Amino acid sequence: MTTQDGFPNGGIDTSRPHPARIYDYLLGGKDNYQVDQEAGDALAAAAPEVRIGLRANRAFMRRAVRHVVGSGVRQILDIGTGLPTSPNVHEVAHEVAPDVRVAYVDNDPIVSAHASALLRGTGSNSVVLADLRDPASVVDHPDVRKVIDFDRPVALLLVAVVHFLTDEDGPERIVTTLVDALPPGSFLVLSHATADFADRTEAQAVYSKATATLNLRTRPQVERLFTGLDLVEPGLAQVPFWHPDGPVPQGSEEIGFYGGVARKSG
Repeated sequence: MTTQDGFPNGGIDTSRPHPARIYDYLLGGKDNYQVDQEAGDALAAAAPEVRIGLRANRAFMRRAVRHVVGSGVRQILDIGTGLPTSPNVHEVAHEVAPDVRVAYVDNDPIVSAHASALLRGTGSNSVVLADLRDPASVVDHPDVRKVIDFDRPVALLLVAVVHFLTDEDGPERIVTTLVDALPPGSFLVLSHATADFADRTEAQAVYSKATATLNLRTRPQVERLFTGLDLVEPGLAQVPFWHPDGPVPQGSEEIGFYGGVARKSG
């Protein structure tokens, strides 16, 4: 049985690790369960640099948000939000422009609950329980539409989420559907896990028991997700090397995340 939103009755599945809760655990958060902690420990054993990589990915998100807001965008659609880790997208954006509006979207009820509590009283933001695999339902969701005006430029954030889509899900189709809904002047901010720099077979095995599998892709495969868009310099790069704002952490050459920011032209 499912709810009208397509999610299981009872909401939170604590029998299997969830990517958002594993991510939270590895970043030192407390919104996770033993099953997520065990998966996180196994992931760290399989890929010892994983914590450095996740922090680098988070830092990439912050720099990318500052870039798009600094470019004039005042609306952000963040899909695959994950559990709130400060500074959050709206906090980073408001450092640059206090009038930025953010719609957070995730498919995990615990993420929705925590994000809703965090954002209570902030009228410029919304939290939506929806699934990236159904992009039209995200774009058309009334709580997204309350915050996002699709006649004005939008920054679409797909940070560390597309690699949880299988090839059968059609990641290129999903990203294209979302980008097609955006007007010219919008941006796509995307990061994606890869095995281009180290063997990640054991890491993938950890996610085989989770609520979503880890689907690593090569540089050309990730680049195709930006088809039709103008990549901002330096183009697609390992996340620590995308406009670093300080010394690049030691070991960054092995970090298995690509990141890029691209603009939709007229």
